[in-house]
Amino acid sequence: MPSYEQLRAQLDPARTVLLTVECQQGVVGRDSALPELAAQARASGALGNIGRLVDAAHEAGVQVMHAVAERRPDGRGAGRNARLFRAAERLPVQQYSGSKAVRVAEPIEVADEDIVVRRLHGLSPIAGTDVDALLRNLGCRTLVVTGVSANVAIPNAVFDAVNLGYTAVVPADAIAGVPPEYTPAMIRNTLALVATVTTTDDVLACWKAPRRAQRTVGALGPDGRRLPGCRWAVRRA
Repeated sequence: MPSYEQLRAQLDPARTVLLTVECQQGVVGRDSALPELAAQARASGALGNIGRLVDAAHEAGVQVMHAVAERRPDGRGAGRNARLFRAAERLPVQQYSGSKAVRVAEPIEVADEDIVVRRLHGLSPIAGTDVDALLRNLGCRTLVVTGVSANVAIPNAVFDAVNLGYTAVVPADAIAGVPPEYTPAMIRNTLALVATVTTTDDVLACWKAPRRAQRTVGALGPDGRRLPGCRWAVRRA
């Protein structure tokens, strides 16, 4: 675990984005296509913790992004090159575009300023989507990754983020997978090697703690006045 000061530096609200992965009704909701995963996301407290993180992000001015997986009813653009994709076609609940299944699930609140990114193919919420370009346009340097599943989409998101140059932060109690014992094993043996692993409470503490006031600095003359034509910058006091 990083020190509080290290984590706080990484989680600067102006340079951080909170990403929720596949936290949609058809995946983690009451009528999930994957009831075992949905039950684990709720029983473990992961879904509730994601809701807490989203609420805190809204209050702290941290950009929130929701990555949703969906498919067209005609299947156009969807891949069939993996067993997972072919199995998903036979599930009783389909993640069709525009359906209830692809709405963000409770208790996560979607604010007007949140960005929802939808993908029609692949395993990653980042690769092959607009997420990277959006993050760069937002000035993001740290991506907080939450959601499901620890089996597939979460490690994909973390690896992609690191490969693209972002610092990945994973609150271990805000992701879930199946079986229950798989998630801590994935965190310990894989994610901890490439990401900052922390807890929901530690992230909340960083975002709720008051930031030091900013002060304006610039080039000053002998009399203490600003020199003409000199540019000023804003720095942390």
